[in-house]
Amino acid sequence: MKFPQYRPRRLRKDEIFRRMIRETHLRPEDLILPLFVRPGKGSKQPISSMPGHSQLSIDLLIKEVKEAKTLGISGVILFGIPEKKDELGSEAYAENGIIQRALRQLKEKVDGILLITDVCLCEYTSHGHCGVVEGGRILNDETLDLLARQALSHARAGADIVAPSDMMDGRVGAIRKILDENQFEDIPIMAYSAKYASSFFGPFRVAAESKPQFGDRKSYQMDPANGDEALREVRLDLEEGADIVIVKPALPYLDIIYRVKQTFNIPVAAYNVSGEFALVKAASQLGWVDGEQVMMESLTSIKRAGADLILTYFAKEAAKKIS
Repeated sequence: MKFPQYRPRRLRKDEIFRRMIRETHLRPEDLILPLFVRPGKGSKQPISSMPGHSQLSIDLLIKEVKEAKTLGISGVILFGIPEKKDELGSEAYAENGIIQRALRQLKEKVDGILLITDVCLCEYTSHGHCGVVEGGRILNDETLDLLARQALSHARAGADIVAPSDMMDGRVGAIRKILDENQFEDIPIMAYSAKYASSFFGPFRVAAESKPQFGDRKSYQMDPANGDEALREVRLDLEEGADIVIVKPALPYLDIIYRVKQTFNIPVAAYNVSGEFALVKAASQLGWVDGEQVMMESLTSIKRAGADLILTYFAKEAAKKIS
């Protein structure tokens, strides 16, 4: 095809033509909204670095989930702010923990939207790490039982999907085993399989009150320089029983999303994380970019790279824009 016979601009000349041949389509049902739930009633604690987002008490959380449902968003993922923390994060798997209470009330009052729970200890431990700590080391195998207990407690309270984000080796298998043994074989696992030790998580750690009190998470989250390792991590999680895998963050790792989808051809989710959200919001507030357009371009690029689902703080804004 040579110019002038082939002119690509013919099909770009107006929005109707552009829409007609558009290859990638972003839909509200592709989106999952992260939400932070805190103790209390009528409590809303704004998150300064994430405009429009707050820690919400359960009564206000219910309203937020209902709104997400009306916008056509397919699911929400819940992160808990416990009343107290300890070395082993016991509130994470307590029968009356904040997430467990939220799930029971949401199941009573909202239907038609998936309730996904983050399975990790970092929000619940006094040291802020995602596993059991001994002598300054994060212990892998000793953590697995606690994560499995947390996932089971979520399933019993009404979770539709559990999403382990801790990056401990073997945790998907441990969770699958305990769910199956307790007749929750139909509960899917959405595993954070390629989760990088990223600087883009900063605002989230404030929102979830989960900043490590010593060291960092580089001994269990992935090195940002590695790509082949992500494929090995995904393969391991699939062999252990993961139903959906997550790549996190999204925009700096579009190549990983693409490689995972092309290699395994399984449902892939990408987490458009707090730092990605905050950068766009800050630049937009300063008038440096058109925030709405950057939002849509960013989310479309994640979908184009191969993500079937996108966890994003833009979920409500994007769903309204799409509609």
